[in-house]
Amino acid sequence: MSESAPQTGVRAPVGVDTSRASIARVYDASLGGKDNYDVDRAALGQILEVAPRQGDVSLMNRRWLHRVIRYLAGTVGIDQFLDIGAGLPTVGNTHEIAQQQNPEAVVVYVDNDPVCNAHGRVLLEQNDYTHFVPADLTQPDTLLDSPDIVKHLDMSRPLGLILCGILHHVDDDLDPAAIMRRYIDKLPGGSYVAITHFWDPDDGTELHDLAIELQRRFTQMGLGSGWYRTREQIAEYFGDLELLEPGLVELEDWWPAGPPVRPRLPEERVMLGGVGYKPHGNVTPLRRSTNRE
Repeated sequence: MSESAPQTGVRAPVGVDTSRASIARVYDASLGGKDNYDVDRAALGQILEVAPRQGDVSLMNRRWLHRVIRYLAGTVGIDQFLDIGAGLPTVGNTHEIAQQQNPEAVVVYVDNDPVCNAHGRVLLEQNDYTHFVPADLTQPDTLLDSPDIVKHLDMSRPLGLILCGILHHVDDDLDPAAIMRRYIDKLPGGSYVAITHFWDPDDGTELHDLAIELQRRFTQMGLGSGWYRTREQIAEYFGDLELLEPGLVELEDWWPAGPPVRPRLPEERVMLGGVGYKPHGNVTPLRRSTNRE
């Protein structure tokens, strides 16, 4: 199979660069999807050499997202979501989980990958409350003011901003903390921000060593991005938001669905997640925490 041919043998959408690995397609490959290319699977292969269960990390990330969306759309009553860096559609997308709680919940997906755009157009045809907009997460002012977004979201009302597994692909030179400050400043009061991010414990342990090696393989051996940052750096992305309990924690520690069925894998432990709340209006979280230890 040539590098320019997808796994399914279907021609790549116009504008797709099949000579370079894509964040969305590598993630798709890690989930066992078919919308990826040889170059993406090669990049994933570099990761699997030191983290053979990285696919379980992707599944864990999805489970975390599902728990967050169920809480926000169900318990809290958030009825509009902006999912940035949404990636390729898979089983249990944000709109599917949200609309189980509220059939009229509006979800706008954002991604800058042409393959995601092509699949997003299919979503547009299937669901009146689901929309896909091509845009760049590193340009929050342009993104949040985009006519293609504001025609679907009421920016005067609380919304859920989802950045699940994407900020660790933003280079330090672009200042992801400053990018997040601009998003948070523009969000209406009563909104929530959900983030997951690769984590470097930075404590000299084997987990720290694993994070450093994974970062090297993500950034230097195929994908070109994927930084493992410290807890303090990740916490900074929430700005002055109030973190819901239990705070910024390993993903399986955030409101787990039940007792663990097996010991946690090392690669599953080097990722953190949290949900922040912007006070104002009538939406009040049931559980909040400012714990960022």
